[in-house]
Amino acid sequence: MLRILLADDHEIMRRGLRNILNTYEGWAICGEAANGREAVRIACELEPDVVVLDLSMPELNGIEACRMIKKSLPNTEVLIYTLHETEQLIRRALAAGARGFVLKSDAESKLVEAIEALSLHKPFLNSKAAETLLENFIKNAAETEEDSVLTSREREIVQLLAEGKTNREVAASLSISVRTVEAHRAAIMSKLGIDSLAELVHYAIRNNIIGQYT
Repeated sequence: MLRILLADDHEIMRRGLRNILNTYEGWAICGEAANGREAVRIACELEPDVVVLDLSMPELNGIEACRMIKKSLPNTEVLIYTLHETEQLIRRALAAGARGFVLKSDAESKLVEAIEALSLHKPFLNSKAAETLLENFIKNAAETEEDSVLTSREREIVQLLAEGKTNREVAASLSISVRTVEAHRAAIMSKLGIDSLAELVHYAIRNNIIGQYT
């Protein structure tokens, strides 16, 4: 039985995916998540074979969620299922450990093909050229430096702050002290050379840490 976890902040999208995937014999939806942080928690609890992640989710975006899931569950494959497709997004998704990248506008068959490929631990993108790009990228991933100057924890904090959460709310979400959040916030501002929350939001959008929905 191929166990699949669905993560998308739109219930209608999750329902549509569930209806499609449940028709395939030997496939089962083992869980669903409405935000990135929930996706990481449920994945670690259920250890699915494949996680289908929306790119733009609240709490934790799909790329950061992918990175955390792969760190805890290296044998779980991650498929990024998104409305957007740019070279930068593809490269960041692959760097985070995703092995599949499919547009929501693609035909249903593409989604099914992608999950079939990932179930065999094979990469899947939208075309042969993209698959070649993926293979080359994975081969050279160890030599590729992270685009952001921020650490993984700092990127988490940037997303939460940019989504409008207070220092106290960020601390509660990450199970750390308010003083630690304040220290991270000061370090982030210093690293990025910014001094306002508005600039931090712009940075988060430019670097795909949050989507335009914020």
